[in-house]
Amino acid sequence: MTGLGPRTAAACPGLAARDSLYTPAHVVELDLAAPGELRSPGGAPAAAPGGRVLALVRLQGHPLGMVSAHGVLGDTTGLYHALAEAAHRQLTAPAAPEALRTGPGRPARAPGAAQPPAVTVIVATHNRPGMLRQCLDSLLRSRHPSYEIVVVDNAPRDDAAERLVRARYPSRVRYVRESMAGLARAHNRGLLAARGRICAFTDDDTLADPGWLDALERAFDDGGGAQGGGARVGCVTGLIVPAELVTAAQSALEFHGGFGKGFAPRSWSLADPPADPLFPFTAGQFGSGANMAFRTDVLRELGGFDPSTGTGTPAHGGDDLLAFFLVLAAGHRIVYQPDAVIWHRHRREADALPAQAFGYGAGFGAFLAAALRHRPGALPALLRRLPGGIRHAVGRAHDRSAPTGAWPARLALLELRGMLYGPVGYLRSVHATHRAATARTGPS
Repeated sequence: MTGLGPRTAAACPGLAARDSLYTPAHVVELDLAAPGELRSPGGAPAAAPGGRVLALVRLQGHPLGMVSAHGVLGDTTGLYHALAEAAHRQLTAPAAPEALRTGPGRPARAPGAAQPPAVTVIVATHNRPGMLRQCLDSLLRSRHPSYEIVVVDNAPRDDAAERLVRARYPSRVRYVRESMAGLARAHNRGLLAARGRICAFTDDDTLADPGWLDALERAFDDGGGAQGGGARVGCVTGLIVPAELVTAAQSALEFHGGFGKGFAPRSWSLADPPADPLFPFTAGQFGSGANMAFRTDVLRELGGFDPSTGTGTPAHGGDDLLAFFLVLAAGHRIVYQPDAVIWHRHRREADALPAQAFGYGAGFGAFLAAALRHRPGALPALLRRLPGGIRHAVGRAHDRSAPTGAWPARLALLELRGMLYGPVGYLRSVHATHRAATARTGPS
C-alpha cells in the first residue's frame, strides 16, 4: 500500500472482465489488523461467500476504502487474502499507523441507565417492522457507554412496530408515534423526546456499526481536528456503505453514487469556506440523513427540521440538506467523519429507481427553495452561483448517463426534472403544512 495520508477519496472497486456495474455482489468487511477474519455488515462474523464480493477494508477499525474480488464458497482464508491483496494494490496506507490507535474502548453501559444518556439515537420507521428489528439489534450492539434509542413510528398503517418495540426491547428502546406523514415531522418528534446532548439520526433500513456512536461523539469533542478552526461543531455526518448488492437495481444505485461521501475526513464552515464556488448550496456533499448527528441544543435552537421537507411530503426530501445549510448559516461547523459507519440496505426493486432518481432531484430543488425561505438574505449569493450550479447539474447528469455509467439516461433526466419540480413541491408542502396547522388550531 502506498500514499501519504491516512485516507483517500472513495476507491472505485476493480471489476473483473466478466463483471459489470450491475453484477450482484456479496458485501463483507475486513480489518488488515485482524488477518483471516471476515465480518458481515453490522459486525457479525461471516463465512466466505461465493462469486463477486465487495469489501469494506479497515485498518485498526478505521475504514480505508472498498475493494472487490471473487470468492469460493467457504474459502474464508483465500477470500481474505484476495481482498487484502486488492487493498494493498488500490488503497492508501496510513503514513503514521500509531495515529490510528484509539486506545482501549470505554466500558459498555446498557441503554436506559439512571443518568441522562450522552447520545440519543432517533430511528424513524414506516411500516417496515422486519427491517426495524434488524436495525435495532445492530444499534444495541454499540460499544458506546451512554446512549438511548427512540423509535418514531411515522403514520403507521398498523401497530406492528409498536408491538415489536414493546415486546422485544422493553426498557431498552422508547417508542413514540408521529401520526402526520413526513420524515422531518418524525425527526422533530424524536428531537422532542431526546435526552442526550447529541442527537444521532438513522433510518430503519440501515445497520449501525458497533463503533458508530463513539466515532460521532469523538468528532464533536475533537472540534473537527486539524481543520477545526474556531467554529463550534454543530453537526457530524458519517460514511454510508451498502449492506447488500444482491440486485441490479441496488448495484446501479451504489455505482451511481449511493450515499457514500468518501474515506477522507472533512469539515466546512462559513468562516473557512472551501474553494467550491457553489458552497454552501451544495449541501449534499456534507452527508446524508441516514447518518447524521447534531448537538441537541443547536438543532433545537434552529427549530428542528422544516416539516414541509422530507420523504412523505410533496417536497420528496431536502430535510437533511436544509438542516446542514442552517447549521452553517448559524455559524457552526459541519464535520464528515468516515469512522462513523452506517450500512444501508438499498431498495431491491428495479421499479424503485425512477422514483429514487426523481426524489433525489426534487429533494435538492426543495432544499434550495426552503433555504431561501429560511434565509432570504442568501438570495444574491444563490443567484451568483446559479449558472454554475446548473452547468454542474447538467454535466453530472451527462456523466451518469454515459455508456459506461450505471445510471441510464432516463434516470438522469428524471433527476433533472425532479430538480425543476422541487421548488413547486416545497411550496405545495408549505401550503399543506399550513392547512393542517390551521385545521388543528382553527383560523387566527
